[in-house]
Amino acid sequence: MAESHASIDLLQFQPNKTVTLHSAFPECSEFANFEIAAFAEKTELVPVVDDAYQLNPKATLAILAGFAFNRRVLLQGMHGTGKSTHIEQIAARLNWPCMRINLDGQIARMDLIGKDTISIEDGKQITKFQEGLIPWSLQRPIALILDEYDAGQPDVMFVIQRMLEREGRLTLLDQNRVIEPNPAFRIFATSNTVGLGNWNGLYQGTQLLNHGQMDRWDIVAALDYLEPHEEAGIVLAKIPELSQDLVGSMVALANLTRKGFESGDLSTLMSTRTLITWGENWKIFKDLRLAFDLAFLNKCEAEEKKLVAEYFQRCFASELT
Repeated sequence: MAESHASIDLLQFQPNKTVTLHSAFPECSEFANFEIAAFAEKTELVPVVDDAYQLNPKATLAILAGFAFNRRVLLQGMHGTGKSTHIEQIAARLNWPCMRINLDGQIARMDLIGKDTISIEDGKQITKFQEGLIPWSLQRPIALILDEYDAGQPDVMFVIQRMLEREGRLTLLDQNRVIEPNPAFRIFATSNTVGLGNWNGLYQGTQLLNHGQMDRWDIVAALDYLEPHEEAGIVLAKIPELSQDLVGSMVALANLTRKGFESGDLSTLMSTRTLITWGENWKIFKDLRLAFDLAFLNKCEAEEKKLVAEYFQRCFASELT
């Protein structure tokens, strides 16, 4: 049965309940305890709760501080660690509406701020200003997640910089208008680097962010890959047909690819999402090696496949042919 959502005017919607850290997020209880505003009703913008997802206690605490105290939180880590999903899953547990914007090279300033559009009304051509994603979000109780924050173009980053000020007002110069943020508006970002650009050669396309930009983030948290037993638990929860020993070997292989990527030996790595895809492919083809080829190996360069085959042999005591 599809999950029902309340029909609510977001412009008038505000948190209407509170939860405590100890009761709602016991994994964080050893670090602190405070109250977090939440919503009793779900709307269509609230992410779906994934019960199999493993929340990292320290990253969770940082994100919850963002929700509770309106702090600007930047979550940093290598790709595949589940940074954006982590924020979404906390929003899901708070019933907090959420929106993700990927700051790739195609996102332009007008996409975020808005632009003039021409329409026909009563047979006349008129020009109207169409709000972009940021003004729309800023006026509503939304957790805005800026994905790939360190890949944003300079003109886009200066738009965002205004929102990171303590008051968070946004000035629309073309409209002679200043937008006050909704009291329940929150802003988060994820990045592969901490504003240092592609200094290690792992993340081409990332930008070197100026100190003034980075200094506006109140909390910078790090998210690493899950512990092997936690990651295995997620895969088993998604594909219970797999055996625990088999999943343990799959996770071990994934960790080898991550070390290879970090050292520059591989150009890609296996994320938790890749492991789940591998398992789902196995359900379709009933062949572990074919499923692995389709989920990961075919993404690798020819020279890299030799190293991946070595990893496979070490984890499964079997040649990858």
